[in-house]
Amino acid sequence: MSLDADLLGRREIATADEMEALGHRIGASLVAGELVVLTGPLGAGKTTFTRGLAEGLGVRGPVQSPTFVIARTHPSLVGRAPLVHVDAYRLGSAAELDDLDLDLDHSVVVVEWGRPMADALADAWWDIELERPIGAGDTDLADEDLDADAPRVVTITRVQR
Repeated sequence: MSLDADLLGRREIATADEMEALGHRIGASLVAGELVVLTGPLGAGKTTFTRGLAEGLGVRGPVQSPTFVIARTHPSLVGRAPLVHVDAYRLGSAAELDDLDLDLDHSVVVVEWGRPMADALADAWWDIELERPIGAGDTDLADEDLDADAPRVVTITRVQR
């Protein structure tokens, strides 16, 4: 377990800068072989968090959502593990994720939308859920600016099977 115990649990994040800072702090702690699974709705801050994690890890950017390419590898600039950033949203199964031939042992792997497939990848992982609370009485996200600073709730747990 490489993360400080004080990072575990639930916390409110007020801005995108705070989300990146949390990612940076976690990225600075991660080592090769670690899996981070990010779960949350569109606009919750998964890629923003990963951008900060990449900075903390010291990898080459820019970090962008891998939605259309499925996975991006970011080599280290400082002699640490590379980052493999995966978007599993369009994958139908853990077998399709396995077909990507990810270097799980020598990389830090972040998988967005990967919770249903995590146990096929590793025996233990960091589960990070990002929530984007809807404004009071607002149930229509069509008019909402998903990139605007708005409170997010982040819950970090360690899963071991």
